[in-house]
Amino acid sequence: MALLLSLLLAACIGLALTAGLLPYAFRLLGRLIGKSIRSKTQHRREILVQRALKEEAEQKDKQSEQDSKKKASSSTSLDSDWEKVNDGGDKTPTGNHTSSPISASDDSYDGIITFFHPFCNAGGGGERVLFAAILATQQRYPNALCVVYTGDHDASREQILTNVRNRFNIHLIPARIVFLYLTTRDLVLASRWPHFTLLGQSLGSLVLGWDAMNLLAPDIFVDTMGYAFVLALVKWLFPDVPTGAYVHYPTISTDMLESLHKEEGSGVNAGQGKGARGKAKQFYWELFAKLYSWVGGTIDVVMTNSSWTQNHVSQLWTRPRTQRKKPHPIGVVYPPCAVAELQDKIPSSGDPQRTRNILYIAQFRPEKMHQTIIEAFHAFLKTHHKDTPTESRPRLILVGSVRDDHDEKRVYKLRLQAQEIKDSVDFVVNAKWPQILEFLKTSSVGVNGMWNEHFGIGVVEYQAAGLISVVNDSGGPKVDIVVPIDGEPTGFHATTPTQFASAFAQALSLSPSEALAMRQRARKSSWRFSEKVFSDAWLGHLGNLVALATHSQKGQVERERGRERDKVK
Repeated sequence: MALLLSLLLAACIGLALTAGLLPYAFRLLGRLIGKSIRSKTQHRREILVQRALKEEAEQKDKQSEQDSKKKASSSTSLDSDWEKVNDGGDKTPTGNHTSSPISASDDSYDGIITFFHPFCNAGGGGERVLFAAILATQQRYPNALCVVYTGDHDASREQILTNVRNRFNIHLIPARIVFLYLTTRDLVLASRWPHFTLLGQSLGSLVLGWDAMNLLAPDIFVDTMGYAFVLALVKWLFPDVPTGAYVHYPTISTDMLESLHKEEGSGVNAGQGKGARGKAKQFYWELFAKLYSWVGGTIDVVMTNSSWTQNHVSQLWTRPRTQRKKPHPIGVVYPPCAVAELQDKIPSSGDPQRTRNILYIAQFRPEKMHQTIIEAFHAFLKTHHKDTPTESRPRLILVGSVRDDHDEKRVYKLRLQAQEIKDSVDFVVNAKWPQILEFLKTSSVGVNGMWNEHFGIGVVEYQAAGLISVVNDSGGPKVDIVVPIDGEPTGFHATTPTQFASAFAQALSLSPSEALAMRQRARKSSWRFSEKVFSDAWLGHLGNLVALATHSQKGQVERERGRERDKVK
């Protein structure tokens, strides 16, 4: 009996020790796998760096040749021609995304900064943030190589950069940007997970992250789409690699949980918390929120695109990040908006070209609530323009990009919904920047229908262009953008189709002096979201990541030297 008790006690002690060692064993396994991945991708890293240096050299030679031709041409010109050359010689080249100077460049950092953005060619606000961040990064750290993990196999680097120029007027240095193509992007599509979508997409993102790491091991890893689980994977494989997140929208939030018990105005899950099925959904979401909080605690630097997002992310991530002693607080970095360009190209007063049209700029995705806006516009026409000839009515202009067949089918369904008022509704798909600029210049009202829009770049564009905004009474448009200036309103808020219809009527019935005053207040407000403000904030957080990477590299060098000294001894 005593022997049996001794064996049981020994077994219990063994299990306890094993359980205590499991976390260490798990972390060690990650390090070993990460070391193997870094070794396996080293050759690709060397090829990419050499290609960048070669392309830079070729570009410099080409530029020198062009400069020589210009110099030769100018030296043979007449004195009167010299004056023309001199007049234009000090001007900044046109087409540059940033109107204000970036912080002085730092040639000392030459690592690989990777951006995880599987849908980088989608053409939405998130992509503007990505490429504006890369532009600022290239100007601050010209010797760094920016790598984007993407799933856009149908687009080459040249095609993507052309789209970036056309859509956002952002001009990047091609030699210092690389696109690595993922093969498992379909695993993060909502359509792939009809049930347990949040969990399914998060697990799918882990596979996608594994795909990315096996393409190239990073020196700095930044997620710009919201895949927090991928950041936790990177930390498991490469504990010394600094990780950053630019969060547009939390994957789960307290607002989402509350929306289960609301009937209207609370997004696609409104009112789904009833009965046993609803309780099960709420239980599942609460468990997922805990898991989301845990992975968020692994991230070194966290940026959010609005006060609303910061508040919700802080609720979930602050405690686990504090427990892991992450030194950098969660900060707000407002997305970059073309404020300077819009205010330069669109007049601030008079507005002789403006029609009474209502403009909605948003990707054709379900959460953008296009159907609500079409319903509201239909009600507005019925109430206020029932007997007005079609050619004299205000028009609803829906401008947005489509990512795939699902988006195209969504546009088709929206066209069917608008069939009764089709003569007063325009669908503009994948518009280029000059076309968008024209709509901003000639429309009167800008609308945003999404519930809890994380920020709302389109709304800032409305303000900078002098439109009167009508936005959903939630999220970033409510908290950060369409707020009083000098104690006076800069737009209208609404939730239901009836409220949107009423707001359209109010906006279009303002007297010329009232409308002008509101437009000017909105334009003044929009400067808070300029490209310069974004660049400065982004570079501050990126500087923290570079500092962590530099410190990590120094530590690795010291450890290598220590091992060499030990071998000599």
